[in-house]
Amino acid sequence: MWKPLLIAVGLLSLVCGAIGVVLPVIPTTPFLLLSAFCFTRSSERLHNYLVSHRIFGEYISNYYNHAMTPQHKFRTLLTLWCGIILSCFLIGATIPWIILPLIATGVSIHIIRLKPRPEATPTASSPEADSGSEPHFADDHKA
Repeated sequence: MWKPLLIAVGLLSLVCGAIGVVLPVIPTTPFLLLSAFCFTRSSERLHNYLVSHRIFGEYISNYYNHAMTPQHKFRTLLTLWCGIILSCFLIGATIPWIILPLIATGVSIHIIRLKPRPEATPTASSPEADSGSEPHFADDHKA
């Protein structure tokens, strides 16, 4: 009974995450993490597809490894601050000019503190390449 429901929620969440890749209003990572959660408990095939996907797998890998490439950090911070500043101008009230930058500062600190992940793909002789096509998910959660 739970498997079909988890697959349906995972697929719906995957669609929302895919839409979030191109629409800045919709978050991507939370939806993809929900999909990974649902697929882990319902379909090994769908979970393997998601974590090894060319685009979506990077989001999940970044979260599991608590790491981002410097280029991804830069793009994320640039998009975050452009969106916050645009929102403040569009809203125009004083309170958003205080609250939104405070939230963005907290998020920025979190992103900056993430450990750097190399941008280059692993070579055939590296230990990461021995793990197959799936991304490596670290078990330690050190900050």
